[in-house]
Amino acid sequence: MADIFDNIITLPSVEVQKQTESLVGFQTKFDRIYNNLKLLLDQGSLSDWSKKYHKVDLPIIAQLKDKYPLIILAGDAGTGKTISATSIADKMTRELGKEGYFLKLSTRVRGEGMHGEMGKLVNDAFSELKAQAGKRRLAFLLIDEADAIATTRATGQMHQEEKAAVNTLIQKIDEVREMEGRAIIFMSTNRLHFIDEAILRRAAIILEFKRPTEEEYKELYTQSLKGLDLTDEELSELAKLSLKDGKLGYSFSDVRLKVLPEAVAIAYPDKPISFSILKEVINNVQPSPEII
Repeated sequence: MADIFDNIITLPSVEVQKQTESLVGFQTKFDRIYNNLKLLLDQGSLSDWSKKYHKVDLPIIAQLKDKYPLIILAGDAGTGKTISATSIADKMTRELGKEGYFLKLSTRVRGEGMHGEMGKLVNDAFSELKAQAGKRRLAFLLIDEADAIATTRATGQMHQEEKAAVNTLIQKIDEVREMEGRAIIFMSTNRLHFIDEAILRRAAIILEFKRPTEEEYKELYTQSLKGLDLTDEELSELAKLSLKDGKLGYSFSDVRLKVLPEAVAIAYPDKPISFSILKEVINNVQPSPEII
């Protein structure tokens, strides 16, 4: 069973909490997802709220049970989808005072092309998700690069084996809905248009991850360059340069894994990192291309 998962994390996790503190713009994303999912998780309080403010149980309260606990995180590579899924799951367990179990599905679930293999592996993954969910514990499943597993069945080139696996995936998502929020599915994708339409319809939220804004670049540089004597104006200039004149700017991971390491490489071992070095790097290092 373990070989179909790339990562298994018990939540809440101190390590994940530390990683969350460095995520720029995280709180807004978390609030949107949490505010939607808690409608699934706390039907009793919803009923109390409805009776308090509207004197009756509104029909919408019962209808909310039909929501699917499926969140799709869509956006370009390097925009923080995978790390955000883990952090959202961790913070949800803290907010709700519950334990959690986070499973990251491996792309090995696609199998080796044997008849019925991919559908069986998808079934096994959801069986483990359901086994880990309970009254005091939430279970989370992340399907990363979901377009490789949940590919639209509308294409004529799709193999019958892949169609059967997508059918199985849809069936399992439907079964998870009956668990009243104890199990939650995340899907992340760089290519939302490749995801099957039936899965898109089931998503409670499709959250778009974009490349940083000027303000987010500034926050990212402020965090990462703490200890350097950079002025607020210099940090603002670095942020503006990172936008690349309104064309395709850096992703979050571009800054962390390309720009800043290149600045360290230029400065080390004979001189400090300076504003001029950072400007030189930003002017010369190209952003990663957009995945279409």
